[in-house]
Amino acid sequence: MHLAYPAVLAALLFCTGLYGVLARRNAILVLMSVELMLNAVNLNLVAFDVWLRDTLHSGQALTLFTIAIAAAEIGIGLAIVLAVYRNRGSSAIDRLRDTAETDTGTAAETDGHPATAGNGTAGDTTAGHTKNAEATA
Repeated sequence: MHLAYPAVLAALLFCTGLYGVLARRNAILVLMSVELMLNAVNLNLVAFDVWLRDTLHSGQALTLFTIAIAAAEIGIGLAIVLAVYRNRGSSAIDRLRDTAETDTGTAAETDGHPATAGNGTAGDTTAGHTKNAEATA
């Protein structure tokens, strides 16, 4: 078997996945692109294992570990994307910000409820903003 065929295919798969990671804005498509890149690596591992005629089949064993890691990564990644989608209403990557920067006053205002922190008086909202400012500083 020629090594060039699977190597070229793996390079094309990896480049397609890299383009998907860099150009896409949807988090699920980015996760799919990462999986495509991992599959390109797996193809290279198996191809070089067959080409080198390794008696221990270490490339195939490493491929099994990579598949297990990829399955765990996609499970955790999808859970994070679903949690972000439930909280923000969008899974666009460029619209996401650090979740530690959100404060309770602006989040309550976006829901249509008055921004209250504490017992519901207007004076508590400014105190809540100063507490958040002190916590992030």
